[in-house]
Amino acid sequence: MSLLGILKKINKFAGKYFAILVIAVSAWCVYKPLTLKALVPHISLMLGFIMFGMGMSLKSEDLQLIFKRPKEILIGATVQFTVMPLIAFVLCYLFKLPSDLAVGVILVGTCPGGTSSNVMTYLGKGDIALSVSMTTVTTLLAPIVTPFLTLLLAGKFVPVSAFAMFLSIVKIILLPIFLSIIVKKLLGHKVDNFCEIFPLVSIVCIVLISGCIAGANASKITTCALLTFLVIAIHNALGLVVGYFAGKLFGFSEEKRRTLSFEIGIQNSGLGVSLAAAHFNPTAALPAAITSIWQIITGPIIASYWAKKTANNTHDKKFKNVS
Repeated sequence: MSLLGILKKINKFAGKYFAILVIAVSAWCVYKPLTLKALVPHISLMLGFIMFGMGMSLKSEDLQLIFKRPKEILIGATVQFTVMPLIAFVLCYLFKLPSDLAVGVILVGTCPGGTSSNVMTYLGKGDIALSVSMTTVTTLLAPIVTPFLTLLLAGKFVPVSAFAMFLSIVKIILLPIFLSIIVKKLLGHKVDNFCEIFPLVSIVCIVLISGCIAGANASKITTCALLTFLVIAIHNALGLVVGYFAGKLFGFSEEKRRTLSFEIGIQNSGLGVSLAAAHFNPTAALPAAITSIWQIITGPIIASYWAKKTANNTHDKKFKNVS
């Protein structure tokens, strides 16, 4: 078997046990905090690899859809950048979170949709094309919107340098995406086979990032993780619910409602970790690290439920037609 074939098999295995890998590595790093300490300064670089992979997976049709279905994407992006930051801000006040944790939760709320939302949409029988386009748009808006919202909401807790955050997001998100587009343009179909293993790169990076933050916060896990976990769980649940019913409010089809639910409820927690570690401190990165773990538990559960529901509905329709 070729090296590429082996990597594809590893990719399939890693994708299947993604949640278990993240939890296992994070737990180990809490037990042995120095395990990934050397990688902590390179969190932004790892996120850059994830964004490069996202860019490599983009197709011209995904970008064209932005102009073909602007209303749906505009609604999704607006809900994403209003509801999620406000929910995060309110939760921080209600639970009286310490300032470092509060800014971390707000950062999660102001981040764009995560790339894993595309996978969840696929598994949950949603509108994949809409999901990819929405993730792309919110990601491209992030350099402006995320620093502004963080300054507006988290500035009440700690000093925030919006311009420094803007530069960071440009370096770790926009540059890798644009670089990937250039690479695809220059090499064309020669990179098609390698595009299939980029999800493996993303999985490895997310696992390592989660482990880095878990290790950096090992001494504080026992004192503040439970409260932070509760806030993140509520934030995630409300995002998934609000996304679905926002789609219903605007008359979206069932597939588009599911898409909106995942796009709103699943954040780019890797960006949250990177920004928190670069501009605040490791404690501020803890909420984003917990988010990355929690999302890959709730996302597949909901996606499996919707996939099963779709399968049952299809079976019922076939049965009625036969009858």
